Amino acid sequence: MTDEQPTAAVLLIGDEILSGRTKDKNLGFIADMLTAMGIDLKEARVVADTQDDIVAALNALRQRYSYVFTTGGIGPTHDDITADAVARAFGVPIEHDPRAVEILLAYFNEIGREPNEARMRMARIPEGASLIDNPVSRAPGFQIGNVFVMAGVPKIMNAMMEDVARRLTRGVPMQSRNVEFRGGEGDAAKPLGEIQKAFPGVVIGSYPFQAPDGFATNLVLRSRDVAALEEAHAAVCRMAEELTGQGKARGWS
Repeated sequence: MTDEQPTAAVLLIGDEILSGRTKDKNLGFIADMLTAMGIDLKEARVVADTQDDIVAALNALRQRYSYVFTTGGIGPTHDDITADAVARAFGVPIEHDPRAVEILLAYFNEIGREPNEARMRMARIPEGASLIDNPVSRAPGFQIGNVFVMAGVPKIMNAMMEDVARRLTRGVPMQSRNVEFRGGEGDAAKPLGEIQKAFPGVVIGSYPFQAPDGFATNLVLRSRDVAALEEAHAAVCRMAEELTGQGKARGWS
């Protein structure tokens, strides 16, 4: 799939995430990196270690978006089934890849660890895939089509993303502006909605938080059209000033 403006989805795989035993840190890291590259992250899903569910989610996402990033399920244990699921989704065989075998054997020899059957499972790669470098623990991830398959351990996944980033087509990064409104969302909702209608090319979000002197709201504006963004930002600033003057806010910055 190719788009003028590239899009992406993230598929987080693992029973441990759904049970709460593992708190995911990968989605935020990927989102930050993609945003900086001008790639729109449009969707994120979490699925259990169930091959049918992984295949279904993967096939849906890879048809819809420019890129799909998966994390988790490529280790040495019995429930690490992501590689098999990806091979099934693409309809290709999966075998021990000579490139991955060489990498792992060299690493295990270096650290004095036995290359047993379980550890060598990490060398099983779907046919036709290219390897993703893993400078942390050497066991590679892989890319097949527009799908990038990476480890679930954040330190390893972060390192893999450095290799992945070089393969991605960049888009035009979003620009953003922020107004801290010293009032509640309900105070700003109606006029903010009118500003949003006037600037459809600017995404405006409101995010309440508790300030020392009461409720406040961060108003965040995002767009690739810098001129429209500046106009919308000026309109939101005027709105905040007017609401403050009407006694509906406590001042803004």
